[in-house]
Amino acid sequence: MKDYKLFVGTVCPYCKKVENFMKEENIELEIVDINENRDAMLELIDKGGKRQVPCLYHDGVYLYESEDIIKFLKENK
Repeated sequence: MKDYKLFVGTVCPYCKKVENFMKEENIELEIVDINENRDAMLELIDKGGKRQVPCLYHDGVYLYESEDIIKFLKENK
């Protein structure tokens, strides 16, 4: 998928929900764990405005909330 990036956390159940949906739908995009990548965490805070995960970056937009991310991915795969 285009230039998309999914920010996740190591033990976040909502992140796992999005990742499981992506696996079921064979959706592949870059996944970045902010607990393992400090630069990604700082990018999320600086550009997205908060440290909340999951967060899908797409087309210059930071989209939060697992249900909103899943809905977006369904409509744009």
